[in-house]
Amino acid sequence: MSHTPFSGLEFLDDAVIAVAANGTLVYVNPAATDLLSLRQDDIGMTLSACLEPHSPIVSAVITACTENISITEHELLLSTNHGDVYVTLTASPIETSAAAALVEIRQMDQQRKIVNEARLQAQQQANRELIRNLAHEIKNPLGGIRGAAQLLSSELHSRELQEYTQVIIDESQRLQRLLDRLLTPHRLPKLTELNIHEVLERVRSLALAETPNGLSVKRDYDTSLPNLIADQEQLIQAVLNIVRNAVQAMAGVGEIFLRTRIARQVTLNRRRFPLALQIQIIDNGPGIPDSLKETLFYPLVSGRPGGTGIGLHLAHTFVVQHHGTIEFESRPGQTCFSLLLPLNGWQHDSTQEKP
Repeated sequence: MSHTPFSGLEFLDDAVIAVAANGTLVYVNPAATDLLSLRQDDIGMTLSACLEPHSPIVSAVITACTENISITEHELLLSTNHGDVYVTLTASPIETSAAAALVEIRQMDQQRKIVNEARLQAQQQANRELIRNLAHEIKNPLGGIRGAAQLLSSELHSRELQEYTQVIIDESQRLQRLLDRLLTPHRLPKLTELNIHEVLERVRSLALAETPNGLSVKRDYDTSLPNLIADQEQLIQAVLNIVRNAVQAMAGVGEIFLRTRIARQVTLNRRRFPLALQIQIIDNGPGIPDSLKETLFYPLVSGRPGGTGIGLHLAHTFVVQHHGTIEFESRPGQTCFSLLLPLNGWQHDSTQEKP
């Protein structure tokens, strides 16, 4: 995009439009084109011709210009590309040669989403710190317990007593594996160019091999998707953990859909990306209990007897390490996990925590 007085606004999450004194549209950012069906070709046309004549946006611009005041309307119901949504609309007069008024429109759902993402990331970071410190504190005495049990077993001649020490050894090893899984997310991604459908096909094969009877895994792929720069093993593990969680919720009997699509002009972790890859994992299981929805990605949270609560936590961590987001919608009979990953490449944050 060529340099204009409004350069930089194209990276905002909010829809922004600028209008000249004669009512013509002089600027529209990508978020506004996505929300309001506006196009760059509309620049030079009157705002009322581009939108509905009685649109509250038109009314707000007229008021801002004629009365030279900035007005803000909260919880305004607006018809958009995404249906009827509630927004906060601000129209302000500006003193520039390029425009007379600037309009900013923020979806209330999007505002809540940004707040929730920030809250979840802060909580996840605190959890990771707690778990890592706790895991390191447990590993040393756990190794001592296992070693002592092995020495004791070699001195015992009673088969029954050796069975007891073997229980100690086996349980110590199980806890060791759990601790290793808790510490796994701290490995930095090993980036390579990959085809996301190869990742999904690997997951599909593993899921069907683990649950040969009663499980159907269907695909709906957009084969025109470009390659992704990512860590193949981490993405396989992230998707596999979600699929396994669905299989366990369905007791191994049901349908899972793997779907890929392109998403345009998306905001991921407060950064704007022109293109993103969307992966949807949909199952027809019983759904996620309401009591777990707020803490589903927290470690050690599980709604299944015997579950460790590590799988979805790792999936979330791996996706965030790729500058992506993971969300879900769930009701009885359908649960959909949506993963969004930036497609135009990214540089891993060198300040990110290392093991």
